Amino acid sequence: MKPLISACLTLTLFACATSPTGRSQLTLFPESQMAQMGTSTFTSMQQSQKMDTNPRNATYVNCVVNALIPELNALAPGMRSTQWEVKVFADDAPNAFALPGGKIGVHTGMLKVAENQHQLASVIGHEVGHVWAKHSNERVSQGFLTQSGMQLAAVAAGDMTSEKQQLLGLLGVGAQVGVILPFSRKHESEADEIGLELMARAGFDPRQSVELWKNMQKAGSGSTPEFLSTHPGVDTRIRDLNARMDRAIKIYQQAQASGKRPNCRL
Repeated sequence: MKPLISACLTLTLFACATSPTGRSQLTLFPESQMAQMGTSTFTSMQQSQKMDTNPRNATYVNCVVNALIPELNALAPGMRSTQWEVKVFADDAPNAFALPGGKIGVHTGMLKVAENQHQLASVIGHEVGHVWAKHSNERVSQGFLTQSGMQLAAVAAGDMTSEKQQLLGLLGVGAQVGVILPFSRKHESEADEIGLELMARAGFDPRQSVELWKNMQKAGSGSTPEFLSTHPGVDTRIRDLNARMDRAIKIYQQAQASGKRPNCRL
């Protein structure tokens, strides 16, 4: 029991990191391992899900990605060696994702909700922000520690009793509501902040990030109550984006003045 606790404490002490926004974070796994997991998952998704075959969609999405990645590389030199791969999935759900290892997926449904290049840049910038901020590593690390903690509690409690069952049930709910879900909302808010700056630096209009979320709300994607949701509510997202908008617009205007004027069209 003591060696296991000692090992967990040692991992915690030596796995502290700082996110792009200055937030302290816990990342237990090497990024090379996270990249392997991301690549494996991306390959499996392509094999199990229907891929979009419209070359115009692929060209459009790649155009937006190619405008964003140089700005990411400028802010995060450690990611310059990442070879980004982009795929479009034939799925009506308005969704997109980015995985460790430089894998980006966009659903065709997102191309309907994101009405222009600026709104799509908001989505992709947000997803790339998750990768830069190592949110997947945090989630995997948190899950590892949560499961270890629950196992330790089960061992410490001794024989299975009704009291022990109640304790484990409360611990599971407490971990879910008190740690995991608010933590995920923090990730989403941080990715929004990163994505807003990336799109502005690339010459995309950051004001369109607000319009995107209005569209998502109309499409029904923002209907989940914020409490017990892994994502912030749409109204909260819009409020937070607007709070950062003045700075983002200045960055956007500077980018435009320097000649960064993306022209990605579907």
